[in-house]
Amino acid sequence: MSKVCAVFGGSRGIGKAVAKLLVQKDYKVAILSRNLEAASATAEELGAHLALNCNITKEQEVQNTFQEIVRSIGHVTYLVNAAGINRDGLLMRTKTEDILSQLSVNLIGPIHTCKVALRSMVQQQGGAIVNIGSVVGHKGNAGQSIYSASKEGLVGFSKSLAKEVARKNIRVNVVAPGFIHTDMTSSLDKDLLSRNIPLSRFGEAEEVSHAVAFLLESPYVTGHVLVVDGGLQLQI
Repeated sequence: MSKVCAVFGGSRGIGKAVAKLLVQKDYKVAILSRNLEAASATAEELGAHLALNCNITKEQEVQNTFQEIVRSIGHVTYLVNAAGINRDGLLMRTKTEDILSQLSVNLIGPIHTCKVALRSMVQQQGGAIVNIGSVVGHKGNAGQSIYSASKEGLVGFSKSLAKEVARKNIRVNVVAPGFIHTDMTSSLDKDLLSRNIPLSRFGEAEEVSHAVAFLLESPYVTGHVLVVDGGLQLQI
């Protein structure tokens, strides 16, 4: 089976760390981002094989992107969905467009990419998908009701899809990070929040990337949610 991996949200944060590790592991990596300039810069920095821009909320764009990947580096057998946004705020103050944008990017987008990727994986008689969720989806967090819904929705989707495609030798898993040093968490009070984390610190994107690689490469694991949160989920 070819080692071609599409990493959506691969230009920064967890996605970039995943792309970096997979390049080191001799995967052919396509870095996908809404921002072509950012994707190209990351691909050049990491030595990735391809950079493309893609709005994952638009199914036709996703289809076109996968066609370009196939033409350029081969059929996709591995998929990582790391693209995500947050628009934190109390529900009563949340604008409808912010509700829809989070659900579109964090949930509908990965559904689109999985749907299109499956065609390629079925042709290749196998594959693996890792979707990036969040421990917030499992625990809940005030001010993040929509973000939590989108991320826990991704868990339900991934588990159901794992059952659908297991007989095709395609595996689907989720990595659920806690507080990780990324652009998304840069404005948070790290000292205050770290007191609630048993390991007493935020995680690094590289630490999450190893969990992703483990699930991509573990042939007998599917439908699993691997939490990478420094023990945060243990807190009541």
